[in-house]
Amino acid sequence: MKIITTLFTFYIGILSLNAQDSWYQVDSINGAPRAAATAFTVGPYAYVATGLEEYGLRRKVNSYDCFQNDWDNETSLGNASGQGLERASAISFSSEINQKGYVGLGQTETVAFMNDLWEFDVVTNVWTQKADFIGSPRRQAVAFTLQSNNLAYVGTGQDASGLTKDFYTYNASTNTWTQIQDFPGLARRGAVAYSGENHGFLGTGAAAVLLNDFWMYDATLDTWIQKAPFPGSPRSGAVAWTTDSGIDHPLGYIALGEDNFIEFKKDVWEYNYYTNSWMQRTDFPGVGRKDAVAFSVAGIAYVGTGFNGTFHDDFYAYTGTAGVQEIDDSNEFLLFPNPTESSIEIRGLYEDVIAYTIYAVSGELIAKEIYNPSQTNTINLLEHIRLPGVYMIQLHGTKRRYPLKKIIVQ
Repeated sequence: MKIITTLFTFYIGILSLNAQDSWYQVDSINGAPRAAATAFTVGPYAYVATGLEEYGLRRKVNSYDCFQNDWDNETSLGNASGQGLERASAISFSSEINQKGYVGLGQTETVAFMNDLWEFDVVTNVWTQKADFIGSPRRQAVAFTLQSNNLAYVGTGQDASGLTKDFYTYNASTNTWTQIQDFPGLARRGAVAYSGENHGFLGTGAAAVLLNDFWMYDATLDTWIQKAPFPGSPRSGAVAWTTDSGIDHPLGYIALGEDNFIEFKKDVWEYNYYTNSWMQRTDFPGVGRKDAVAFSVAGIAYVGTGFNGTFHDDFYAYTGTAGVQEIDDSNEFLLFPNPTESSIEIRGLYEDVIAYTIYAVSGELIAKEIYNPSQTNTINLLEHIRLPGVYMIQLHGTKRRYPLKKIIVQ
């Protein structure tokens, strides 16, 4: 039977998918439930390392394949001989230049404040110790990386003398640390941070009181700028992420944490750089908690683990509002043929693409898959789409997400 397709007018402009602000549950992390772990991403994979379980600290590492929705066990921090490196409240980051991850600082079973740094080669599955952090040993610090200079930024936290506000950069290419301008807000621990291309963002945390201030770091000026405060209740142990890490001024998110009333939060707030304003989004669907982890891969955020009197291992994916205000520029890439009955060819594709997602026009996520343009530039839509209609496809690069494009499936 021939299916009649409703024709659709293509245009260049703003595409709104408000229904994307939603959560769905994914596979739980391997092993016992945990909190105060740390997470980083390399390419299309995420890694969750270390953390506190009910019976002690751990140095184990798990990788998550979001396209297969599956966790694997990786080499523990420090390799087979790494006993004593079990820890919690560490920092982590990754380097796009060498495609490696880094974990450091935190506290171990015997040392309250650490300053070591370890590099993880995701190809060989081997950890290598790198230059020690040059600030005071500490735990509950924050870290973010900037793509414009491929430097990691590490600061705040608690050391043997109390709370800290000093900041440092780490250059993975030279294995060197450099001190930069101090954070101008109150010294604190348990804050959150996320990054864009030229700017980092930092907020919340615990000082003498819990905090809700919010700051932006400008790397070109080596200066901090105070922004609109986080509108949720002041808190520590929250999580933060952005799903547009390659865009200079992305939408950022802060969620979860513990507030002054010892209430474990599950609210989610979105920060818009352009308007310097916040908007509350759909609550996290699990129970409220603190000391969880968050990461994003191919435009989807993932949040899980944590503690609220009980340790947790559940994970949830968040589609965010990524589709809102995406500009459709026909010069980015072309889809052919369109309309189509089975497959679509992508023309003018950049080499950094690692994945694609397909949405219904309602914003419902239909598919998310790893993609390698060096092997093929054709996507078999029948693997994902069962009914004719209008759909949206988005390509995800290592540094950015490409504009949403419409597909008509006959």
